[in-house]
Amino acid sequence: MQIPDLDAVLAIENQVYEFPWTRGNFIDSLVAGYEAWLLDDGDTAAGYFLALQGVDEMHLLNISVAPAAQGRGHARQMLDALCRLCRQSGCLQLWLEVRQGNERARQLYRRYGFAEVGQRRAYYPAAQGQREDAVLMSLQLAAQPLNPEAQP
Repeated sequence: MQIPDLDAVLAIENQVYEFPWTRGNFIDSLVAGYEAWLLDDGDTAAGYFLALQGVDEMHLLNISVAPAAQGRGHARQMLDALCRLCRQSGCLQLWLEVRQGNERARQLYRRYGFAEVGQRRAYYPAAQGQREDAVLMSLQLAAQPLNPEAQP
């Protein structure tokens, strides 16, 4: 993903999230050198992820699949690519937060091998000025099989 891709990325972001990232959030992440990947499905953007690398771990900040492209294995494909990138970078653990109420995503992450390891209270903005808790999830990469077809 690069700055010229942001129109397509923001189109997905605004369809998928009630409280989407802004163009500025994406630009700041790209300028800071975060890992960013855009998944093309033919001639259109199907999804993307952004992740922040630490010393020996990676933190998945945002992963999204366009509504029209959901249910085709794209999220798994991007997770495979991110795990490959983690291993190439020497990262042993992958972290993420997910909305407590996003059961579909939580189920995907659990099937992928993530464990629910904690909670962040009032982490996400919610409707009517409320806040929603996040579930903290972690994947130990040494135990996760790698799909050789996934390329970051």
